[in-house]
Amino acid sequence: MAETTIEWTDATWNPVAGCTIVTAGCTNCYAMRMAARLEAMGVEKYQGLTRKSGSRRVWTGRLFLDEHALQVPLRWKKPRRIFVNSMSDLFHQDVPSEFIQRVWQVMKATPHHTYQILTKRPGRMATVLQSDGFSVLPNVWLGTSVEDDRVLSRLDDLRRVPAAIRFVSFEPLIGSVKKADLTGIGWAIVGGESGPSARVMQTDWVDEIEHACRRDGAAFFFKQWGGVQKKRTGRTYRGRLWDELPELRI
Repeated sequence: MAETTIEWTDATWNPVAGCTIVTAGCTNCYAMRMAARLEAMGVEKYQGLTRKSGSRRVWTGRLFLDEHALQVPLRWKKPRRIFVNSMSDLFHQDVPSEFIQRVWQVMKATPHHTYQILTKRPGRMATVLQSDGFSVLPNVWLGTSVEDDRVLSRLDDLRRVPAAIRFVSFEPLIGSVKKADLTGIGWAIVGGESGPSARVMQTDWVDEIEHACRRDGAAFFFKQWGGVQKKRTGRTYRGRLWDELPELRI
């Protein structure tokens, strides 16, 4: 686990490392770049998780299930919002449901923390969490990533997920999501892509999401405009910061 500069959380916890590219939102994934750096530094956990493809590094599809990392939140006494698997996807098809159960047990044992889990595979998340061995935990928020209107069906899958809070991360937002239905979803995070080869986010795409939040009752969090130098573009939208958080509804 590590402290983080991600605006909507306090720390990251990575019991799994490694992933697979699935859609256009994965193209410039920051986690691939970070995994490659950690591999070059000799960190065992990240060995073999990326490969060279042209001028960049991409996921190989290999995963690392980190047994030692599972126990880390138990040692953190100060309450934190914790982003689970910033370097992977807990609901990747190759993560055994038994391992996900062990993650659930740790989160259940540490109710003073709030856990935030994002997946690009909400269909599997819904299936796994409706099986035996899982329960709705009030300190666990479950979300999906949506980068453009080609993957809006993820929101329908997310609505099938039993959760205290459901949320969506529209990051990297690389296209319009005007038809997004946020019914049953408590929180929307919006952010432009950052880093090398970052794709530009249009203001009207952000406007569409802010409107959907007001219409459907979701909290609106504007993370960043992004770009090659995201500090320069900042995170002010309509002349102010938007750091709304969801309400617990169970």
